[in-house]
Amino acid sequence: MSQKELEEKIIQHYQGEEKMMILVFAQWCVNHDLDPEELYLRAYPSQSANPALKEAIELTVPKVEAGEVDNETLLGVLSLFGNDDLAFVVTEEIRKIK
Repeated sequence: MSQKELEEKIIQHYQGEEKMMILVFAQWCVNHDLDPEELYLRAYPSQSANPALKEAIELTVPKVEAGEVDNETLLGVLSLFGNDDLAFVVTEEIRKIK
């Protein structure tokens, strides 16, 4: 495998992991009757619509069918990807829920 192929494989892996993080976030929002796009825009007001988030929202299931997404799990995943602003907004919502 060439260096270029290895780099491409690493990038693809990261992008797949990032999509999973976005799906976890979107499902957590659905499970708590929150709008994932609204929370995302609160965290990143200068960004336009996020296509990966829209895709993830389409993959979510109704909360009655979904498994529990633990608050700490979501915050940990967001932290792994450096989404500190989004983690802050999620933390605010967790406080409201409690």
